[in-house]
Amino acid sequence: MSRLVVVSNRVGPLRGATKAGGLAVALADALRTRRGLWFGWSGEVRDGPQGHEVQAQSLGGVTRAVIDLTSTEHDDYYNGFANRCLWPLFHFRLDLATFDRRYYEGYQRANQRFAQALTPLLRDDDLIWVHDYHLLPFGETLRDMGARQRLGFFLHIPWPVREILTALPHHEHLVRALFSYDLVGFQTEADLLRFQDYVLREAGGSQRGNRLYAYGRSVIAQAYPIGIDTDQFATLAASDEAGHEAAKLKAAIFDRTQIVGVDRLDYTKGLPERFQAYEKLLELYPEAHGQVSFLQIAPTSRGEVQEYIDIRHQLDALAGHINGRFAQLDWTPLRYINRAITRRQLAGIYRASRIGLVTPLRDGMNLVAKEYVAAQDPDNPGVLVLSRFAGSAKQMAAALIVNPYDPVGVAEAIETARHMPLAQRRDRHRALMHELRRSDVASWSQNFLTALDHAVAAVPPGVPAIEEAAG
Repeated sequence: MSRLVVVSNRVGPLRGATKAGGLAVALADALRTRRGLWFGWSGEVRDGPQGHEVQAQSLGGVTRAVIDLTSTEHDDYYNGFANRCLWPLFHFRLDLATFDRRYYEGYQRANQRFAQALTPLLRDDDLIWVHDYHLLPFGETLRDMGARQRLGFFLHIPWPVREILTALPHHEHLVRALFSYDLVGFQTEADLLRFQDYVLREAGGSQRGNRLYAYGRSVIAQAYPIGIDTDQFATLAASDEAGHEAAKLKAAIFDRTQIVGVDRLDYTKGLPERFQAYEKLLELYPEAHGQVSFLQIAPTSRGEVQEYIDIRHQLDALAGHINGRFAQLDWTPLRYINRAITRRQLAGIYRASRIGLVTPLRDGMNLVAKEYVAAQDPDNPGVLVLSRFAGSAKQMAAALIVNPYDPVGVAEAIETARHMPLAQRRDRHRALMHELRRSDVASWSQNFLTALDHAVAAVPPGVPAIEEAAG
C-alpha cells in the first residue's frame, strides 16, 4: 500500500485528532492506516531562516511536517489572495473580493515554497492528497519540480459559476493548474457541474465520462461529499459530560424551546439574515414570546480582516436591537457568544436544542448540520432547519429546507419545527441518520483514495482514456 501524503494549509494535531473536528477527524484514520505524512503550515508566523526549516514529529506511525510563514507570506498568501480574493469569490461574493496582483504573486510564491519544502520528503510511490483553495497551484508546482507521483486535490468550499470565476484576473492559470492533478474532487454534483461548465465553455475542453480534457492535459473530476464520524459524535452527545452541558442549558432557558446556531464568524454563514429571520419570528408569532430562546455561537475568525470586523459590529448591533425590542424581565430572546466551545460541550448543546438553525448563504458542505442531527436523542429528536445553499442540503432532504434570503420563510420554518409532532420528528431524524451513516467521513476518505489509487496518468486530448473506477 502506498504511503499517503496529505498537504493542507494548516496541519492538524497528531494527538487527540478525533477531538479536534474538521479535517483532522477526516484524515486521521487514513494517515494511520497508510503510515502517512501530513505537511503544511505550522500556524506560526516567523521571519528569518529558521521559519523556512521543516519541523517534523512522528506519533503512531504518522509524521507531522510543518513550516512557518513569513509575515509577508501571511499577509499576501493567506490573508490576501486566499481569504480576501478566493474565499469571497468562491462563495459567490464578488462584491467582497479584492484583486491585487501583489496578493496573487505572494500566493504563487508561498505554494512554490511549500512544494520546495515537501519535495525532499517524498518517496516515488507516495499517494499525494492536496486540500483546498489555498493550494490550487500546488500540484502544478510539484510537477514542475519533477514529481511523478499520483496527485489528488479536494476542494472543501464551493466552486463558483463561470461568470463569477472569470472575473478573477488569473482564473485560467488556476484552472490550468488543476489539470496537473490526476483526480480533482468536489463537495457536490453542483460544484462538479460548474467546474465542467468552465472547462467545456471557457477553456474549450472536452469530456469523456468523468475525465475532462483541456490545456493539452486531462483530469478525472468527481463529487465526493464529505461526512462526519456519525456514530462517534452520537456517542459523544450521549456522554455524561455532554449531558451535564445539556442540563445546564435546560436549566438556563426554563423549558423554553431552544434554537441553536453554531458557525465561524463569517459573512458566508448568513448570520445577519438569520438574526433578522428570528426577529421576524417574534414579529409574526407573538405567542412565541417567552417560549423560545435563540443561542448563536460564532467564534471570531480572521479578526484582522476588515470584512470580518464589519460583520461582528453588524451582529453586535442586531443582537442588541432584537433584545432591546423584545426582551422581558425574565426572558432574553437572543444570546450571542463569540468564543469557541469544545466539541463535547457542543454535542450537549445540540442535544438540548429542539431546533438547529443552519442557514449559510453559500457553503461547501456544512458539517454543523450533520453534527446537530447526529447529536439528537432518537426518541425525542430536534428538527434541522437548513439552507438550500449548504452543500449538505442535497443529502439532507428530510430537514426543513429554507431560502436564507427569505426571512419570513425561515421564520415560518422555525414555527413549523417548534410545533412538529414527535412522530414526524422521529421519521425525519431516522431518514437523516440513515444518510449520515451511509456517507460518513470514513467512506468519503476511502472513496477518494480508492479512486486516486486507480487513477492513471493524464493523457493528451485525442488519446482514448482508460476507463477508471473513480468512485
